[in-house]
Amino acid sequence: MDTRSARIETRVSAEQKELIERAAAYLGRTVSEFVLGNVEQAARDVIAEHERIKLDRRQSQVLVKSLLSPAAPNDALRDAARRHRKQVESR
Repeated sequence: MDTRSARIETRVSAEQKELIERAAAYLGRTVSEFVLGNVEQAARDVIAEHERIKLDRRQSQVLVKSLLSPAAPNDALRDAARRHRKQVESR
């Protein structure tokens, strides 16, 4: 069963179309295969860049220190935990 059912359309200039067709031909791919492969990889790269957490050296040290020696919970955190236990059913 073919899972491709969604469609994306775009307008391009004649020069862009020729460029894309030429590049696809060099790779022995159809224009659709060429466009889809490159657009999909570009989308993955953008998502990875925006969903990755980047820390500088100082931020990394603060994070590691916090993970290895967490601060004791304050009143606000204890209150939040109590509210959570009341509102959320655990199984």
